[in-house]
Amino acid sequence: MSNAPSFRPSLKLLDATMIVAGSMIGSGIFIVSADITRHTGSAGWLLLVWLITGFMTLTAALSYGELSSMFPRAGGQYVYLKEAYNPMTAFLYGWSFFAVIQTATIAAVGVAFAKFTAYLLPFFSEEHILLDLGFMHITAAQLLSIAVILLLTYMNTRGIEGGKVIQTTFTLTKLVSLAGLIIFGLIAAKPDVWSANWQHAWQLHALTPESTVISYTTIASFGAIAAAMVGSVFSSDSWHNVAFVAGEIRNPKRNIGLSLFLGTAIVTIIYLLTNITYLAVLPIGEIAYAPKDRVAVAASHIIFGHPGTIIIALMIMISTFGCNNGLILAGARVYYTMANDGLFFKKAGQLNKAAVPSFALWIQCLAACIWCLSGKYGDLLDMISFVVVAFYMLTIVGIFILRRKRPDAERPYKAFGYPLLPILYIIMGLAFCGLLFVFKPHFTWPGLLITLSGIPIYKWLKK
Repeated sequence: MSNAPSFRPSLKLLDATMIVAGSMIGSGIFIVSADITRHTGSAGWLLLVWLITGFMTLTAALSYGELSSMFPRAGGQYVYLKEAYNPMTAFLYGWSFFAVIQTATIAAVGVAFAKFTAYLLPFFSEEHILLDLGFMHITAAQLLSIAVILLLTYMNTRGIEGGKVIQTTFTLTKLVSLAGLIIFGLIAAKPDVWSANWQHAWQLHALTPESTVISYTTIASFGAIAAAMVGSVFSSDSWHNVAFVAGEIRNPKRNIGLSLFLGTAIVTIIYLLTNITYLAVLPIGEIAYAPKDRVAVAASHIIFGHPGTIIIALMIMISTFGCNNGLILAGARVYYTMANDGLFFKKAGQLNKAAVPSFALWIQCLAACIWCLSGKYGDLLDMISFVVVAFYMLTIVGIFILRRKRPDAERPYKAFGYPLLPILYIIMGLAFCGLLFVFKPHFTWPGLLITLSGIPIYKWLKK
């Protein structure tokens, strides 16, 4: 009989739902509406881009429910791809996940925390260079982001209980804070601004800083929608992180699917209402060209007056701190599963006395800290949206494959709207990826190259 530690199922439905919602809500909702508005130029299209992304996210989450009930164990999407396809496909996902998807996201969210801390404590500004090495600068913002990642990693090595408390507390706080911003924003709504924003609500066009309208050709308009969705897709990503901690969720066959639905539905509604709030207080041009894209800061100035900056800074600090905890907690479980398949550092496949994969947590921490210092995480996250959606599509196609390969397998939960909704997601995903490939190739090929670089690594590992 083995005395090796095993995962402790201590996460309830509320905790699992807070991992979904908390991992989704970082800094994106406070910023990316500016870029979306520059691409689409109108109130109707701003909301429609968020609505399309929300629909895709909710559809994917409902589809993942079937897979999570079939394979309720640590590793989530990595496990589903391995079961539906083969170990190499799963490894390419796991490699991309470690190389960029999770670690660069952790870095980006950490630096966002530092940026908004600098509103309250200017010492932590990105402009405050502490060390100039010639080929790179090390700023106070980068060091603070690294300190936060180290702290959260350490907290999560002490057991799932600590990570659970941080996640649930911070996610509930940011949901209440966003609800407050929405309520006070709608109370402070300016009827003339709202009316002006909806005069040409469905005219799709680019918007210049001088509010000059630049019309698109029919084909270019599809490219503009895909480019606009990069921000909303990034802001709505990481919803599936809860499946990575399946081994630590009580009644996972029921609670993973349910938490995926509840978490993504809550965030989709919050995101739409937040953008309606922006449109109620800010002219469309001010949304598109808010200083440094900080739409929420501009809106809060109007809603709360001078204290608005402090209120938003605190909200984003809470939001990004909680978001990073969810990303750090969940990500390490993927490397744990890969290690047990012989496809990652062997030590990452071991649990410590607190029944968590501490080595996997620290190796993830190291990669995220390197991204913090590089300053290139933002570019890579734009470039990785293509890869993220491509893997979501592959995973959802996996539902069809597994229904043919294993028709008699136990499925406590079946994909909602099958086969129509999963097919619709695949069509929308193909359109998004195809349009990005044609109109924004710099958003596609770097992520694709990173993923494909995993093929020789996989072959080397198998030898």
